[in-house]
Amino acid sequence: MSAPGSRRCGWAALAAALLVTLLAPPAHAYVGPGAGFAFVTSFFLLLSTTLLVFLALLSWPVRLVWRLIRRRRPPRPPQVDRVVVLGLDGLDPERLRRLMESGELPNFERVKEMGGFGELATTCPAMSPVAWSTFATGVDPSRHGIFDFLTPSRQSYRPRLSSSEVLPPRRQLRIGGLRLPLSKPRIRSLRRAVPFWSILSRFGVRCHVLRVPITFPPDRFDGTMLSAMCAPDLLGTQGTFTYYTSDEAEGERIGGRVIQVELDGRGEVRTHLPGPENPLRRTSRPLSVPLTISRLDREAGTARLRVGSERRTLEVGSYTDWVQLRFPALPGVAVHGICRFRLTSVDPLRLYVTPINIDPRRPSLPIGHPFVFSVFLGKLLGPFATLGLAEDTWALNEGAIDEQGFWDQVSLCQDERERMFFEMLRRTRRGVLTCVFDGTDRAQHMFLRAPPESPFSDAVDRVYRQADRLLGRLLERVDFESPRNLLLILSDHGFAPFERGVNLNTWLIREGHMALEPGREAPGKNLEGVDWRRTRAYAIGLSGIYLNLAGREARGTVKKSEAADLLVELKRGLERLEDPERDTDVPPVRRALITRALYDGPFLDDAPDLIVGYSRGYRASWATAQGSGAKEVVEPNRRAWGGDHCIDPELVPGVLLSNRRLRFSDAAIGDIAPTLLELHGVPPPEHMTGRSLLEVSE
Repeated sequence: MSAPGSRRCGWAALAAALLVTLLAPPAHAYVGPGAGFAFVTSFFLLLSTTLLVFLALLSWPVRLVWRLIRRRRPPRPPQVDRVVVLGLDGLDPERLRRLMESGELPNFERVKEMGGFGELATTCPAMSPVAWSTFATGVDPSRHGIFDFLTPSRQSYRPRLSSSEVLPPRRQLRIGGLRLPLSKPRIRSLRRAVPFWSILSRFGVRCHVLRVPITFPPDRFDGTMLSAMCAPDLLGTQGTFTYYTSDEAEGERIGGRVIQVELDGRGEVRTHLPGPENPLRRTSRPLSVPLTISRLDREAGTARLRVGSERRTLEVGSYTDWVQLRFPALPGVAVHGICRFRLTSVDPLRLYVTPINIDPRRPSLPIGHPFVFSVFLGKLLGPFATLGLAEDTWALNEGAIDEQGFWDQVSLCQDERERMFFEMLRRTRRGVLTCVFDGTDRAQHMFLRAPPESPFSDAVDRVYRQADRLLGRLLERVDFESPRNLLLILSDHGFAPFERGVNLNTWLIREGHMALEPGREAPGKNLEGVDWRRTRAYAIGLSGIYLNLAGREARGTVKKSEAADLLVELKRGLERLEDPERDTDVPPVRRALITRALYDGPFLDDAPDLIVGYSRGYRASWATAQGSGAKEVVEPNRRAWGGDHCIDPELVPGVLLSNRRLRFSDAAIGDIAPTLLELHGVPPPEHMTGRSLLEVSE
């Protein structure tokens, strides 16, 4: 961004924040993910935001001078003026190559002809939070500490989010049934390494980072950021939908709340939409807003919705626009969110409500940097999804929406992302703009195994063509024939079918490495019912197996002197595993990798001791992911989620395209950060395990 453009953006953001602050109710709420999902409101937030805006306006000239004084000059002249990094989550090289060869992706082909195209080695394990963290920091997982979505507590064995942590304020004032915080909640990222945008900002290179996974809470640097994957909804979860139904036969759904409703004598439904727990009261009663559904017309397929002070007409098969929600906590104090509604049927009544997103115009926690950045975008472009995993895969898994409903969500999120991307592109004349689009990932998860008779059997190819159109719009706006403008297009991993799930805890029990309490046939969710006194290993999450190590786990049984031999035993046993239901030479586990043989960084204690690299078609089962077990070791995957990448990383590389010749032959995702530094004349720090791709002579 140019200096005048930067000042205009900054002043507009500050003015928008000041306006929202003056008009908003006198409190906000902080919500955060983690075990227990702490949810705390703070009067401090409103007060501090108002004060910070006021001080920012007064001190801007001083801060500008100080920034210029502190700014270091790059040791070498930069090779570029502007860099655009376009992340397309899950873009698969094999499919991309096929569609390019058939002429369906002309803009990808154009970039390939400018510079080149190759596979991009992903991380081990091949998971989005791991890979995008390596992309940002240029280090392997043992140096940034992210190995999975979840990591077990070594004390309780219960899972916690691996990427961030929210703790309540240290000081609270309790008055009767109220609890008033006297200090800020503590929100911290668990990604340990420094991202490239923070390093570049020290040398005066301004970076804008939009929806890159594992950026909650947002980093503080001289630039802008909007958080993505692992940013929670207003409940503090990773996405909880609500589903209203008048059909008594419909039961609870994983990932959502089912509310049974009845029509009254006037043919109306009067109920409520539950929100977060009241953060200002000591009782755990949730906040809610009244919800009424009236004028149900079976023939027209319509109904009338009133939720809080908002009114909408519902049409079967269509989403509403974003609906603003205000959850009163105390007189004059409210928590704000946004959601969409989709009427599935009128008789019986079925109404789906998306997870309640944090309202970007009244953020209840820092989802952007500076704090007012989401406010600026929300005021400029309108409300948008802020939940890290905005496309509701679980709603499709559980039948709360159909394939069309999910496809429409993917399209709506794509449109929102494109608007903010091109707005920030317009404001970025110099520096680095990085934006990740995740529709490619979500569509492959949910439509990769769509049967030929499904209208969505070609949905995956559709999102690739959609990505090509996005790329075409970008090429129209920026002269990438110029050597001063660099374009990098990349994905974090590829994709494979997910047909069969491996129940690791069931296998551990069968092999005698895990024991259960009397009366148990399988562990329950979060490893409930495990007899830790007789257990040597356990599995939770998607990446692998943990030893019940003495001195590390609270009830560890495996001595350190025994660990190496046990890991070899587990590795050999898994690699011999067979699938009795499949007459094939392909084993479920292609190879099992001892983590300490792969990495030597300081955060290995956060890693699984054994990373399981599955063959194509297999993955850790749904039961394994939540720390439970099942009857069979290998079972069919019957969910709509039929594509995945949590397998042997050699089988699911990502992609890399650029308008510049690079070292494509053996590129890895950890090489992107040092490459961006070197392009700007900044030597990559010694701790980076990636290496620059600028090794090909021009």
